[in-house]
Order: sequence, then structure tokens, then C-alpha cells
Amino acid sequence: MADLYHECGIVAVYHYGQENESPLVKDYGRNCVSQMIPRMLLDIQNRGQLAAGITTYKPNNHDLLLTHKNVGLVSEVFKMSRKEKYHKLMAQHCGPAAIGHTRYATCGKDDPSYAQPFERTHLEKRKWFAFGFNGQLANYGQLRDQIVSQGDFHLARETDTEILMHLISQEISLKSNISMKDLLWKISAHLDGAYNIAFMNACGDMFVSRDPQGFRPLCYADRDGFFAAASESVALSNLGFDSADIKDLAAGEAVIIEDGKLRVEEYRPAPRNSHCFFEWIYFANVCSRLDGRSVYLTRKMLGEELAKQETESKENAIVVPVPDTAKAAAEGMAFEMGIPCLEGLMRHRALGRTFIEGEDREEKAKMKYIPLPEVLEGKKVFLVDDTIVRSTTMKVLVEQILSRGKAAEVHIRVACPPIMAPCFYGIDMPDVSDLFAPRFTNGQLDLTLEIEDRMAKHFNANSLRYLPVSSVAKAINIDESNLCQACLTGEYPTQAGKQLYNLSLNASESCSNGSSPKENDSKRLVEGLAEPVLPPSE
Repeated sequence: MADLYHECGIVAVYHYGQENESPLVKDYGRNCVSQMIPRMLLDIQNRGQLAAGITTYKPNNHDLLLTHKNVGLVSEVFKMSRKEKYHKLMAQHCGPAAIGHTRYATCGKDDPSYAQPFERTHLEKRKWFAFGFNGQLANYGQLRDQIVSQGDFHLARETDTEILMHLISQEISLKSNISMKDLLWKISAHLDGAYNIAFMNACGDMFVSRDPQGFRPLCYADRDGFFAAASESVALSNLGFDSADIKDLAAGEAVIIEDGKLRVEEYRPAPRNSHCFFEWIYFANVCSRLDGRSVYLTRKMLGEELAKQETESKENAIVVPVPDTAKAAAEGMAFEMGIPCLEGLMRHRALGRTFIEGEDREEKAKMKYIPLPEVLEGKKVFLVDDTIVRSTTMKVLVEQILSRGKAAEVHIRVACPPIMAPCFYGIDMPDVSDLFAPRFTNGQLDLTLEIEDRMAKHFNANSLRYLPVSSVAKAINIDESNLCQACLTGEYPTQAGKQLYNLSLNASESCSNGSSPKENDSKRLVEGLAEPVLPPSE
């Protein structure tokens, strides 16, 4: 399994209808739907395990907006294992509307002040707001420098979320009674990258928005005056919404609730759709549907594509997935080939986020998975993984399957094309020089059998095969022109992404030539700096 992490997940709920109470909220009551937030965040915990939080709208309270957030898993932040403390916290956060957030950081530190939602208090209710953010601004560094250079502003945190807070605050201050749609129109003019937002102010207005290129998924449902939104559909279906109720928000669209009325509006036309293909392959909950496509069925089809290109003998062979996200692909491959799919590797359940983060990657990998010789001994093992990033984990797995598992052969099958470039849109992915595949390809995107054989020798495996890039769009059933596959092809859909990639390539070339990267290039890459890329402000 790849050591990759996502940039976050957002959720929102609002019982905006005043005529009657939705049956979906009978266990909470219309004025306490905010208490649904922790269970929704649990459903999308896969998107971030560093921190979590909630902001509740409390129209009859001294604190019109009330925020609780901290570092930790959702269950830890909301004290869910301690019944009395959990119920006390939920009683405090009883309200008709709320937004929630679960975080993994690609930008910023591991401390409570970086947890979301971010809240900005103010004497004017329209200027008092909170929001959660899913994504990553590729032009963060340039925006940060523009803000700081104005002299009157100070940024307390090194995170693009604070950049968003500043831009939102500025637009609200510049125009009294600005509409939610106009607010989104204004701030989006400055942004390059992925940015799904859940926003709520002290007037009780709310919006959830998807960026104009639709990098990250966002869905919503509305029934009987009860609205809910989440990064993934599983959080909505588990609330009781039928599949027919759950809709995907289109790129550049927002669900807006103002004055007790809900509407869906396009706030900025989409220049192109850039759905991140990795959501289906790796990140999303396997129970979810993203933009109408089942995550499970997509992964299963990727496995079937692996089977179709297989040339190795099936005699005495088994398919073994790397837990957990490769299971569906392994099942699809095994079914198509007509051989058993067995769990010859078990994840060490006691080693979660509490494992020492600074530990050596190889030692961590050795402890993370346990091979089962009862399953593996004497077998030809087709080892299916969802992707290979740095290669540390895969190298350890092959070694353990051969030595501890006593397998006869190991054939690595990757249900994804090779990762060739970093992500600047919300996935914590290494720089080019740290990626596995580019070490063998010299910039060549189409792998030859000779290249794959050299890769296999690196792992001491009998063979290695990747899926071709064309298999991704086929499995997801979306035209490749509507997918972001920049980490596979190096073709970035935004200007800031292209510039950061060029910096990454320059740094990698400097390393390969035996010299250190240029100091300024390295600094600019790490901080996300680029030449000005702001579109003209309307």
C-alpha cells in the first residue's frame, strides 16, 4: 500500500425547513441535527486522521457560532469512547445547522490551531463565519506573499486555509450584504488549485461549494427541508438518504442556503473538469459513489484489466491483495483469471496513527503487515497493490512473502499506472526525486517490458506489471479529458501546477547530476511559490 495521504474531508447539515420535521432527523430533532456531524466524519475518516472539528449554528445562544476542534481521530476529538463526555459535548453543540471537517495536512503543522473549521469572530453577524476546506491551493505561496506585502496584514499560520480565511474576510468587508454566490465568484478569481468549501456565518447562511475544475468529490442530499453534504456519498447514505436523493455537486457549483431557502447555483463556469482519478483508485471509501461511479466497481474493473494483460501461467497461483484498498482490484483480477484470491497478508491492526511517526520507513513497513505461510508457502503469488510511490513498503513485502511466507514466486501487479509526478491539488505525494518509477524511465511515460523487468529486480520479484494509463479512464467510465492524471502524465490542468512541476523537475535533475538543488528552487518548491498566476479580478 502506498504511503499517501489526502488533504481532508468536509461535511455539513442544515434543517432549514420550518413547516415540518424531516423523518431523517427524528432521533435528533430539527434543532439538534448538528449532532449528526461526528458520525458523518467517521464515515469519511479515510480522508484525514490528523484532526477533526465541528462548528455549530446556535441562533438563540450567546455564541452564535460554536467551534470544537482538536488533533486526533474523530472518535478522540469528540470523546466518543467516553459516553458521558460525548453526550455533554453534543448537548453543547445542539443546533439546526453545522459544518464539520477531518484533516490530514499537506500544508501546515500538526497542532490544534491548524485543525478545522476555522472560525473568525466579529461584532457584525455577517462578518462572523466559519469554514472547512478540502483541497490545496497550488498558488498558495504567491497568494501568501501578496497578502504579507500589503503591510497591514499578518498571517499566523503556514497554511492555505488561512489564505482562504483572509480572502473571504476581505470580500465580506468590501461589500455590505454580499451574496453567497458573489462571495464565491470573487474569491475564486484569486485561486488556482483544488478547493471544496463548507461555509456558515452567524446569520445562519450556509454554502458548500466545489471548485470550478472539480478536483475533489462533493455530494449533497435534500429531503423534507433537511439538507446534508459530504465529501463522499457514504456519509449521506448512512444518514438514511436514498441513492436517488444523493446528487453530485458539479464543478463550479454551490448549494446555498440563505433566508431559509435552498438553491443550487453555478458561481463560476468550469474551464474543464479535472476529477482526480486517484479518488476512485485509492482514497475514497469503497462504499462511496463519486460523480455517479461506484468506487468498488471501479477498483474491481481495474483488477479485471490487470487479468486481461496477464501472460504468466496460472498453475499453482493465487492472488493476494495488499490490505486494504487493493482488495477489490485483487478480487477482480482473481475472478477474471479463475484462480483463488486469498488474504496472505494481514495488516497489524494495533499499528495505526499512534505508531511513532519519526520511525524509519522500512522498519515501519516490516511491522505493518504480517505474511501468512499457511496461505503463501510454495505458491506463485500475484501480489496486487493499488500503487507504488516510493517503493519502501513493496520491497519489504516481497522480502517477507518470500522469507517468512515461503512463497515460491512473487509477481507484482499494480492496479494503477506508474506515479511519475507530484500532486499539487491535495494529495501528500513526494517530489519527483523521491518517486520510484521515474528512477527507471528517464521521463518515458510508456513502460517497456525491459523497464518493468528492471523494476522487478529492484524488489527481488519474478516480474512486475503496471496498468497502462488508458485503463484508468476505461475503468472509471469517464473520458480522460475530464480527469486529472497529472501524477501519471505530468500534464497539469492549472498554470500554478505546471510551474511547480517544472521546479520539481529542476530539483530532481540537480540531484541526479550529483549536486544539490538550487537553494531558491528548493525553497520555492517546498513553500509552493511560483510566478504570479492570478487570473484577472472581475
